[in-house]
Amino acid sequence: MLKTLSLKSLLPYAVLLVILLILPPILPRFYTYIITLIFVTALLAMSLNMVMGHGGLFQFHHGVFYGVGAYAFALLLFKAHMPMWLGFIAAPVIAAFAGFLIGWFCVRLTKLYFAMLQISLGSLLWAIVFRWYSLTNGDDGIHGVPIPSSISSSSNAYYFILFFFVLCLVVMYLIHRSPFGMTLQAIRDNPDRCSAVGINVRRHQLMAIVIATFFAGVAGVLFVVLEKSVFPDLLFWVLSLEICIMCLLGGWFTFAGPILGAAITVALRTFAGIYTEYWTLILGVLLIIIIFFLPEGVMGFFLQKLGRSGVKEGAPGRGQHAEG
Repeated sequence: MLKTLSLKSLLPYAVLLVILLILPPILPRFYTYIITLIFVTALLAMSLNMVMGHGGLFQFHHGVFYGVGAYAFALLLFKAHMPMWLGFIAAPVIAAFAGFLIGWFCVRLTKLYFAMLQISLGSLLWAIVFRWYSLTNGDDGIHGVPIPSSISSSSNAYYFILFFFVLCLVVMYLIHRSPFGMTLQAIRDNPDRCSAVGINVRRHQLMAIVIATFFAGVAGVLFVVLEKSVFPDLLFWVLSLEICIMCLLGGWFTFAGPILGAAITVALRTFAGIYTEYWTLILGVLLIIIIFFLPEGVMGFFLQKLGRSGVKEGAPGRGQHAEG
């Protein structure tokens, strides 16, 4: 499973990690915040890519589990006065349980029907959060979530979120390279053949959804740590579409492509948004260019040019289509 790892291959990642560790003292607070937001968003995009890029499931409303994790964490701290670490553990589990409930129904369908049912059930959760004023404060959201002072400052929140971001990436990579991860990619490429050789396709897909929604819940918790607030837009379908675009920009069939896609999207929204409110038009043009000229995504393109196996191992052929 770890045969592809060596000290030489790990060196660039170690250098990058060292650079990230020394950034907060030398960067203005605003840029520290933007990088921290990229960590949170990248983890969310990575969790989607686990089921969509590597699993072939049309999970078009993945953002709802991000919102479930964020709201669960905020409510446990704000309403139930639960200790922060217990809430940190419980919130992703609640998000994973929501993923299990929705996934249990959705995996019985395929492709577009899977996507339509999940969007419908996810929109139902959004409506509950939006309308249940006595619990969630409705469209006002929850502000002033009591985050411990030890991680409330921008630099401390940066290191806290970076630690869990790296930890989650390591766990997700181990899952990706495990027999389960390889089986999931085989199901994506040809579910009928996998079923014929005795693989329980629905069970593997449901397990992938639960794992991915757990990590989406972790991202939701980290968002609350960063922002100290939560609002219904986290569960709205627009955010889910934005996450899909991040994966497409970076590269569906690469492991780390969604990180690059998240960085591009967050940077574009932040810096282009300073000059124009139509920054989504720029994103749309960029997306069209990617679809026509770089269908493997930005990172997928460069990995292929470098002759690395990141795309070749995980991607189906040009003539194949991921099945749901």
